[in-house]
Amino acid sequence: MVLLSLPSQVSSHTHHLHFPNPAMATPLARISKRLLPLTPRLRPLSSSPAAAIDSASTPPPLHKITESPDRVKWDYRGQRLIIPLGQWLPKIAVDAYVAPNVVLAGQVTVCDGASVWNGAVLRGDLNKITVGFCSNVQEKCVVHAAWSSPTGLPAEASIERFVTIGAYSLLRSCTIEPECIIGQHSILMEGSLVETHSILEAGSVVPPGRRIPSGELWAGNPARFVRTLTHEETLEIPKLAVAINDLSGNHFSEFLPYSTVYLEVEKLKKKFGISV
Repeated sequence: MVLLSLPSQVSSHTHHLHFPNPAMATPLARISKRLLPLTPRLRPLSSSPAAAIDSASTPPPLHKITESPDRVKWDYRGQRLIIPLGQWLPKIAVDAYVAPNVVLAGQVTVCDGASVWNGAVLRGDLNKITVGFCSNVQEKCVVHAAWSSPTGLPAEASIERFVTIGAYSLLRSCTIEPECIIGQHSILMEGSLVETHSILEAGSVVPPGRRIPSGELWAGNPARFVRTLTHEETLEIPKLAVAINDLSGNHFSEFLPYSTVYLEVEKLKKKFGISV
């Protein structure tokens, strides 16, 4: 057993050993040659233990993945302007102005010349919402619709042409006929109807199913009749909507896909005499 445990030494010095029995030398040499390939090969020791630990802990290099050039890069951090719900996708006319931080969800239609200003939310998840021609929904307004209306009228929220909705107003499943003004912080509940050439003062609350007759001024909580509008006052209603539409044109040019920075660049070139 002692001879088998040291095969390398025995094999290297068998020609120097003198056995009393010459017949034992030949089997011993054969055994040593068979055991030589089975001996483990020792790796050379590193110069320092720390280097050996670093080499063992270093992971193999990873394969670098290159993105496809036609891959669409989505950014989910910001608020989306248009939110489709199921099969319903908001529709915006080409010349309608919708501010960058407005939320349009579901069955929403913004017609030609209309404008929806900063911070407004139009949520058409239960029914339709329509902003008519040259109408405007100003800052921080909330417009949404219910499943049904207590008056039997359509439960959709309908804002017809030349209508001005003041800031911070809340409209729910109501109908506003052409050429009306809704003051700031007003609330119109389900089934309410504002007929043409009517004005609601700021802070008015129209209960469910209430009708505001044509050509009248209403105010209060709940809204009550104040007086009849004059002919000159009714003529000023569409003029206000047109003036806000003209103002939206200045904002609309600032949010084009290609921006308007090129105008400033041209001004700088002219200022320093650089040929454009």
